Amino acid sequence: MAGILYITALEAKSGKSLIALGVMELLVRKLDRVCFFKPIINVKPGQVDKDIKLIQEHYNLIIPYDQIYAFTAEEASRLISSGHHEEVLDGILKKYAALAEKFDFVLCMGSDYEGITSAFEFDFNAEIAQNLGAPVLLVAKGHHKTSDQIIDACRMAIESYSAKGCELIALILNRCDMEVSEPCLEKLQAGLSDKIELIFVLPDAPKLAQANMYEVAEHLGAKVLFGESQLTRSVGHYEVAGMQLRNFLPRIMENSLILTPGDRLDIVLGCLASFKSTSMPHPAGIVLTEGIEPDWSLHQLVEGIDNLMPIILTDKETYETANSLARIHTSISPHNPRKIARALGLFEEHVDTEALAERAISFCSKVVTPKMFEFNLIQMAAKHHKHIVLPEGEDERILRAAEILFNRKVADFTLLGDVERIREKMGKLGITMTGVEILDPANSPKFEEYCQIYMQIRAHKNPTLEQTHDIMKDPNYYGTMMVHLGHADGMVSGANHSTAHTIRPAFELIKTKPGFSLVSSVFLMCLADRVLVYGDCAVNPNPNAAQLAEIALSSAETAQAFGIEPRVAMLSYSTGESGQGADVDLVRQAVTIAKEKAPNLLLEGPIQYDAAVDPAVGKQKMPDSKVAGRATVFIFPDLNTGNNTYKAVQRSAGAVAIGPVLQGLNKPVNDLSRGCLIPDVINTIAITCIQAQQNG
Repeated sequence: MAGILYITALEAKSGKSLIALGVMELLVRKLDRVCFFKPIINVKPGQVDKDIKLIQEHYNLIIPYDQIYAFTAEEASRLISSGHHEEVLDGILKKYAALAEKFDFVLCMGSDYEGITSAFEFDFNAEIAQNLGAPVLLVAKGHHKTSDQIIDACRMAIESYSAKGCELIALILNRCDMEVSEPCLEKLQAGLSDKIELIFVLPDAPKLAQANMYEVAEHLGAKVLFGESQLTRSVGHYEVAGMQLRNFLPRIMENSLILTPGDRLDIVLGCLASFKSTSMPHPAGIVLTEGIEPDWSLHQLVEGIDNLMPIILTDKETYETANSLARIHTSISPHNPRKIARALGLFEEHVDTEALAERAISFCSKVVTPKMFEFNLIQMAAKHHKHIVLPEGEDERILRAAEILFNRKVADFTLLGDVERIREKMGKLGITMTGVEILDPANSPKFEEYCQIYMQIRAHKNPTLEQTHDIMKDPNYYGTMMVHLGHADGMVSGANHSTAHTIRPAFELIKTKPGFSLVSSVFLMCLADRVLVYGDCAVNPNPNAAQLAEIALSSAETAQAFGIEPRVAMLSYSTGESGQGADVDLVRQAVTIAKEKAPNLLLEGPIQYDAAVDPAVGKQKMPDSKVAGRATVFIFPDLNTGNNTYKAVQRSAGAVAIGPVLQGLNKPVNDLSRGCLIPDVINTIAITCIQAQQNG
């Protein structure tokens, strides 16, 4: 699993580029494969993001530019304003996941606070970081601010990010005025060290704000006439040459940028002489204005001069050029090695790079958001292509979900139902799944074969051929037979059928796994910052002790399959030995049986829900337990309790409930709610694919 760090600022022009450069430098010294990712870039058509260009070129990242970002700010704004917020998050997660598969660490940089309201960007950066499971490095700007203003802004930002579920590992105050940098660091550490582990202050470095001649030429859209090899020269200040040479020469300073019309040959020659002199200041370069290019005599003169300072030509008037340069916003660019070296030196002087590297690289997020979990389901499902049969092929929700997963190459499908109706509906909905199999069970080539096999399996019930024909015309029975015979890897149904109608064929044909006597179910409950497993909430009304133990073991296996570390809580109305009664005794018996069958499984019970989920309550009621306060799998004593609890949490806590996921079968069959939405169908199909992968 790739490491990740999300760098985000509190406002525009905070110097994120410098911080990203410094962090990238410390990461490449520690790890072999490090990548850079910027979810949102703010560029005009045809432009390249400066941060990506800097990191990509300076660290020679051999990866296409369009893979290092997800959306432009314009694209993201358009999608969000038209109600497609989730599509933006999905796109960001998809781009990040592709990088995370190839690299050991992905350094992410937040948006630039330009073009969208600051409040929205602040929240959106927090949402992106949370859904990526990334720790956050906050960058604050201290330029022209008092220490109290800085501390108040940092405290509010830290509290806001923490409230949104983000994990903060460092705060860097950048561009802090020299006179307040030391007091600021002391006050920040005194006031915020309990909220954030690492705090650093970088003083303002005016030289980093200086442009070089390459940036000046790029900003003006100017043509380089001479001195291309000297374009890295830094510009100290600008000087307009409008007077005679004898009056202008005393005004030249070290690293001055001279602005003059192209026909002022005297000024050009005087500046060239000053540049080559050992007793005069050395200008950074000359900007020739008005679009007037020097005549051939100057060209002849300078052709024999080595290491000539840059002379560039712009069509702008002199006054317009001066105004434009006053607005230039310099950045750290790959064409300015001096500035890169100066920036890295500043970062390494004021940041404990070893501590920051250790914290970033060793960080392991405990946060799993619903969006992250659902995205990971699709990624896991797509790793090994499976074939899923869908008995309700005429349902619009089924068709739309299948199209999404088919086009994303997650799974192949067989749609069951009236072939003409399905094709007609796909045409009306504009759904395209080229090559997908569509079958009417009664008219399928394998219909008679399936009937004969069914009669053999159910021989103890003595079904007639006529009865078997009627049974096998049922899409749920036909689809289940496909799974049983390996003609499909799994089945999803229930959008138009009851749970009993969906799973009865599985009981008859697929049956339970070796060592299991019953089929049970769980819901994957996606809370704001984690995913919990609830079982059994859909199938078994009143399990006995042995069945309850089996449900616990099946649920632990299911949790493990979906990347959730199983810590099982066997729930009751009392904790430990505190309560008596038939109901709590049944749970105690179930715990004993489960521990005998799986002695290494972390399992506790009987235990109350609050003691299982809340660390403080768990420590008080069961201080020596490895499960109390940290449970991830919750086993309810009966269907009444489980079904009501999952619905209460779903509605009251805003949790996303994925399921029911059936467990205990030899091969995967899963049930949909008749009120399911397209995302529910997508999730259930993905779960079925993952279960099929577990079967080999």
